[in-house]
Amino acid sequence: MHFFHAFICSKIKIRLVQKGACMMEQANRILTVLEEAGHEAYIIGGAVRDMLMHQKPHDFDIVTSARPDTVIEVLRGHDIQTTDLVGKSFGVVVATLEGKQYEIATYRTERYGADSHRPEEITYADTLEEDVLRRDFTVNGMAMNRYGEVIDLVGGRRDIKHKMLRTIGNAQERFEEDALRLFRACRFVAKLDFLPSKDLLEAMPKAFHRVPGLSLERVRNEINRLMLEPAVAKGLDVLVQSRLAECSCRVVENGTAREVPILPELYHLVNLPQEKDFHEFDGWYHTLAVVSHTEPDLVLRWGALLHDVAKGMPAVRAIINGRLTDRGHDTLGAEMAETLLTRLGYPKTFVKRVAWIVKNHMRFHYFVQNGDANEKKWLRKEARSGEFRDSQIMRTAWEQLAKVCAADVLGCGKPYSSTDGTLAFGECMADLSLEMPVHTKDLNYDERVIKLAGKQVGEGLQYLLGQVQNGVIPNKPDALYDALDHKLRRPVEK
Repeated sequence: MHFFHAFICSKIKIRLVQKGACMMEQANRILTVLEEAGHEAYIIGGAVRDMLMHQKPHDFDIVTSARPDTVIEVLRGHDIQTTDLVGKSFGVVVATLEGKQYEIATYRTERYGADSHRPEEITYADTLEEDVLRRDFTVNGMAMNRYGEVIDLVGGRRDIKHKMLRTIGNAQERFEEDALRLFRACRFVAKLDFLPSKDLLEAMPKAFHRVPGLSLERVRNEINRLMLEPAVAKGLDVLVQSRLAECSCRVVENGTAREVPILPELYHLVNLPQEKDFHEFDGWYHTLAVVSHTEPDLVLRWGALLHDVAKGMPAVRAIINGRLTDRGHDTLGAEMAETLLTRLGYPKTFVKRVAWIVKNHMRFHYFVQNGDANEKKWLRKEARSGEFRDSQIMRTAWEQLAKVCAADVLGCGKPYSSTDGTLAFGECMADLSLEMPVHTKDLNYDERVIKLAGKQVGEGLQYLLGQVQNGVIPNKPDALYDALDHKLRRPVEK
């Protein structure tokens, strides 16, 4: 479609609900300054999409026909602070107004080569249409002028209306140009709660050969963003069922690149049968339901995604008395979670916490369902495990475990009222955690203990920690002092 025709088609003015009005005013100021200097300038991309969807834009990107040096000259002439990013980001100038930054990019075209993400050649363009046609998805390819009129050259408004994610132009070409767009497609499905178009889905596997050229850092970043989106289940479903999750990216260590499998462990859950008496869905859709019922927090979302990752594995899947079982999937799943999250480069503390949730989710359900189970014994075991640095960290872990287990209950198709016991037990364990010392710094001792222990203070505190953790004495100053005094007075056996 030619630019002029598209502009005429958009002359039915769309007055947008201007959420984030202050930033919008400043963006319009930049547009006005550039236009009055004889240049084209538009707000582009996500901000336009968000306003059309009546959502608050988080930032405003601007495109212009003016070259970067001209942009700087014009804006500085109106006392607008600018930073030239040429060399870091081709043709981009950052303007700062009232503490907010606005990226202003010159129209450009891109030609891709061997690199799976970065263009091989970037050249300035003369028209908005040329700049728009290089972009990824139709919903991100709309522009808006300072009067609030939307210029839609690619059918973005139509796709918003139909809640459809579609590439600009040929889908296979867009994905082969920049393979990271494969992961962005999954993320935008989750962010916008859209469905991917048929041609987008069909094109994805044809570009998988480009994924090994992507860095692990970029892929992990896209997956993290996907995991925090509102319709996370939709995005994960595209990631896994397209088989994109089974691809490998790369990491460079000491100058040598090696391939890193992304998430091949998940696909076996698709269509995995489960015992109908306990589960409404197959393994994969149960997992997606659990993830959907968690808050947008990476520990919770990853814990939910991996809680049943070992189900169906030969080491745990069996049929006992005519019923499907996966005994031990929590233990094996924790090992798998630790392996795959470590492989993807997550911090050790994060990996350990997610694996702990996976390992303990079935035991947690057992304790909820069995009122005579000894929860304090379990708590003491965890306190002694070395898993936690202090009582507050252990408290947080119990809260996270309870939330994942509540989501697990909901993911079985049960009503919200069914989670009352799960959440109550989680609150109980969290509160008890504050009474259970994990480290000697959690002991509630006073200066009498320090004076009594003398040079053996470290050894003395370790003794008291063990006594409290084993339930022999309470974590109170007098009890701690008396216990240490008794130990020190006790004659040493010869």
